[in-house]
Amino acid sequence: MNTVTLTIKTQPELYLELEKVNPDTFAGKKADEIAKLPVFQGKEILTLGDFFTVTGEAGATAADTKIVINGDCTKMKYIGAKMTAGEVVVNSACDMYTGSWMKGGKLTVNGDVHSFCGLAMAGGEFTINGNAGNYLGAAYRGDWRGMSGGVLRVKGNAGSDVATFMTGGTLIVEGNVDIHLGTHMEGGTIILKGNANRRVGGQMVKGEIYVYGTINVMMPGYKPVGDIELDVDGTKSKFVDYIGDLGERHPKRKGETVYGHLYMKK
Repeated sequence: MNTVTLTIKTQPELYLELEKVNPDTFAGKKADEIAKLPVFQGKEILTLGDFFTVTGEAGATAADTKIVINGDCTKMKYIGAKMTAGEVVVNSACDMYTGSWMKGGKLTVNGDVHSFCGLAMAGGEFTINGNAGNYLGAAYRGDWRGMSGGVLRVKGNAGSDVATFMTGGTLIVEGNVDIHLGTHMEGGTIILKGNANRRVGGQMVKGEIYVYGTINVMMPGYKPVGDIELDVDGTKSKFVDYIGDLGERHPKRKGETVYGHLYMKK
């Protein structure tokens, strides 16, 4: 795998949109070609080379390309967005839309991410070694298609409205979350190692939510149906199994009603 290293030399005055910073766009290009790729700062179109020193060269395909970004990326948006293969490592915190619409490959952020990251993620592996903001793994505003595949892991805490309209994939938060976790969920798996504020699984139709900590206020539409031992994220634990959200319409499979499951660790 060939490596391209981007090192920040000039901080943008406004937030910088880096939709071209992914292995799919870099594939087959040398450093000078990558430096000429367009970036947006407000309404102004500039080049990647105006803000970064570019070294190395990409592989022939996205799968053969690794991108390493060094320097302060807190004003950088869309890093790794829409990537389908390869690897991206960001050695900093970064801004909105990081890893959004991702379909494959591996994205690692060694810091925090802002809100709206991992939107509509469909595949790949996205790891955040810090905290995440609001609407992580959710649907884009006005849309109803949230995360549908892949694995998204946050080593710290996450904000509100995480995994809204989730339909597939696995989202793991090792810390705590704020309100509205898994709202409108229609599939997929959420694993919360810490605590949730309230309104977990509101209007959930299908899918699974595992909570290892506490929920400040449990939604009234959930009914306990028994205890169960499950292997979750490599560890066996005992849970109380709640079905719901009972206030929602639920499909039937082979004559039986399909519910979402909210598992609370005992």
